[in-house]
Parts: sequence; structure tokens; C-alpha cells
Amino acid sequence: MKDIFLRMDELESHMGTLHSNFGELKLKIKELLEENQRLRIENEQLRKVLKRGAEPAELQHTADEPAAVKGDKLPGAMGVGEGYDNLARLYHEGFHICNVYYGHLRMEGDCLFCLSFLSK
Repeated sequence: MKDIFLRMDELESHMGTLHSNFGELKLKIKELLEENQRLRIENEQLRKVLKRGAEPAELQHTADEPAAVKGDKLPGAMGVGEGYDNLARLYHEGFHICNVYYGHLRMEGDCLFCLSFLSK
């Protein structure tokens, strides 16, 4: 009789450990599913950005800009406001531009860090 109770106690202990392991696995699966969904949304956003495509720098200049001004710019050089404009465009496309989450998809609306950065 004593052996049966000891065996039942052992089984109960093993079941508790098994239940704990299942709980940990369940949390890990939940994290992976959430990350997978976040990455799907981010990929969708990136595909939209790529479909729009960026125009070559030469085509972005207005027709009334003098030819001498167009030729004076170095190929990789950006104007003073172009960097800000690119960051503002990225933010409005749904990505973080702050140093905390730079490049990540914004999931919960506006980010105070990003807005603070844009207001400088």
C-alpha cells in the first residue's frame, strides 16, 4: 500500500514538471507566433515601399532648376533637407526613425521618440 502512494506521489511530481514544461513551450510558441506576425507585417510594408520605388535623383529635380546647379551636386551628396525628408517619409510609411527602435515597424501608432526627433 505504501508503494502505491509513493508511486502516485512520484507521478504527481512528474506531471507537475511536465505541466511546467508545457507552459514554457506554450509561451515560446506564443512569442514565435507574435514575432512571425510582426515580421509578416513588416515585410508587407517593405514590399509596398519597394513597389513604389525611389526615383533616380536626377528625375526628382524640378524642370526649372538650372542645369549648372544639377551638375554641381556630387553623386552621393545630400542636400541639407533631404536627409530630414527621407526620415520623415520613413516615419510616415510606418517605421521608427528614433535611435531606440530605428528601422522597426511602428505597431502602436505614433512614437514619442520619433516625433521628438522630427521636431528638432
